[in-house]
Amino acid sequence: MKEIILLKLGEMVLKGLNRSTFEHVLLKNIKRRMARIGKFEIRSAQSTVYIIPQDDMIDMDEAVEAVGKIFGVITFSRACECEKNMDSILKTAAEYLAPQLEMIQTFKVESKRADKSFPLKSPQISAELGGYLLEKFPHLRVDVHHPDLEITVEIRDFAAYVRGGVIPGAGGIPVGTGGRAAILISGGIDSPVAAWSIAKRGVELTAVHFASPPYTSERAEQKVVDLLTRVSEYAGRMMMFTVPFTHIQEEIREKCPEDLFTLIMRRFMMRIAERIAKREDCAALVTGESLGQVASQTIQAIACTDAAASMPVFRPLIGMDKAEIVALARKIDTFDISIQPYEDCCTVFTPKHPRTRPDPAMIEEAEAALDADALIEECMANLKLTKIGWGSRRS
Repeated sequence: MKEIILLKLGEMVLKGLNRSTFEHVLLKNIKRRMARIGKFEIRSAQSTVYIIPQDDMIDMDEAVEAVGKIFGVITFSRACECEKNMDSILKTAAEYLAPQLEMIQTFKVESKRADKSFPLKSPQISAELGGYLLEKFPHLRVDVHHPDLEITVEIRDFAAYVRGGVIPGAGGIPVGTGGRAAILISGGIDSPVAAWSIAKRGVELTAVHFASPPYTSERAEQKVVDLLTRVSEYAGRMMMFTVPFTHIQEEIREKCPEDLFTLIMRRFMMRIAERIAKREDCAALVTGESLGQVASQTIQAIACTDAAASMPVFRPLIGMDKAEIVALARKIDTFDISIQPYEDCCTVFTPKHPRTRPDPAMIEEAEAALDADALIEECMANLKLTKIGWGSRRS
């Protein structure tokens, strides 16, 4: 039996004249992901992508796991290819689906006859296959409303395909169709989820991480690498720039009012991230902020932070509460890494009573005590580059 994977396209089918561009990027992303697992033939026809293994030794479970993390796919399924005749379809369905059929009580059959030259119509195909399976598996019964398993037969130009249940895909649109952005990434729960969320809208990511040794450790930086590696299973390969931020934080602590420390720090982060973003051909910044979650995330504080950057700042999590963010972190498998006890620079020199309704003029006056240009140039001259996803089979 020849097992393949069938992918159904998501919202890109609504893209009109631009649809071919989205499909081209999706196919390129699929080929890149699958190449790390084995050799596959990948082709597209009639709003379906076919992933066909070219080696009997390929781990199809690993292939299915990878497919489930490709943005642009709404659903997918494992299927068995067979000849376009009823004898072959009946035999293939009984053999290929036997492990599932033996574990259930009810089923139904749906047929899709894309090749209209096939002699039987869809209801006839379903009836004949359903009757055959009832004979082969006497414990089964048909339930057309709430079956334990829905079996689908597709008659297409190339062959017939028999498949069991449908698996939800990652959704969204293909990474690479939504432009490029720089994500400010910490070791917390929120920013990896923000990275995943914006990548789901087709955005290619460059990561910017701020480190403050000796106040933060190498383990804290490795934690961020591990988080981005998980995100890259969805978002693809990315560059991570680590910014040495200690000197700036020490200067702010010594020369600026304590209640403004976090806001001034975040404004410097915006300026530096924007410098990196422009150099890397990114058109926006992305953060993991959620409105009202902490003192620096009030409307007034966010406005002061944004004023330090000239490019758009996207906040995919802005309207989410912590429970929703945690649920997504668990879904994309970053939560357990995020809660590891290695602190990032945002926890360094945290003020006891941070200002929640800052006056922009007050912020600018406080920043005047700092040589901002020199501090930023110092950071830019000492960036550390880490490539995320290049060496991993799961990138």
